[in-house]
Amino acid sequence: MPDTTCHMSISLDGFVAGPDQSREDPLGKRGLELHGWHIGDPRANHADKVANEWLMRPRGAYVMGRNMFGPIRGDWDEEWTGWWGAEPPYHAPVFVLTHHGHDPIQMDGGTTFHFVTEGFDAAYSAACQAAGDNGVDIAGGASTVRQALIAGVIDELTLDIAPVLLGSGERIFDGVESFGFEPAEVLHSPLTTHIRYRRRQLTP
Repeated sequence: MPDTTCHMSISLDGFVAGPDQSREDPLGKRGLELHGWHIGDPRANHADKVANEWLMRPRGAYVMGRNMFGPIRGDWDEEWTGWWGAEPPYHAPVFVLTHHGHDPIQMDGGTTFHFVTEGFDAAYSAACQAAGDNGVDIAGGASTVRQALIAGVIDELTLDIAPVLLGSGERIFDGVESFGFEPAEVLHSPLTTHIRYRRRQLTP
């Protein structure tokens, strides 16, 4: 079974997005402070470059929540094709969790957004089938990552821990009762500590 991965930037107090997410602030208030390591801060170093390569490595399919796909809530009352322009960075099928059905949206570069109304397990199963031998990535946001952690499907979890306290926002570990990972690699820069965790192998 190919690996299922997840890569998230997170504050010291456990938030992956700030409060009051909106069209103007898709990561919430101060959420961008978690991402300086890969969006042009001049203090970024080689460790950040390596972590960005981890983040951008191709995967066979992705699972994301509707809040990550866009700011529209409830019924689809306007056209929206994501935050990423005509050619999103995924280049693979993306399965979007939603309570409101929508026809697939095909984008340039091989990305097609599929909308799944049957819950996380159904979206993950469809992603695994679509990915074949190329693996699945849990792309976010917080609720989707929580569901993946509780379901125990993530094999490799990378956290970019920024020296930032957000105070409120979206957390990924609420309701997750056990961690089950051990550090496999640690890199750091003035902006972030990158920890790549692997699922702990149980000894007989």
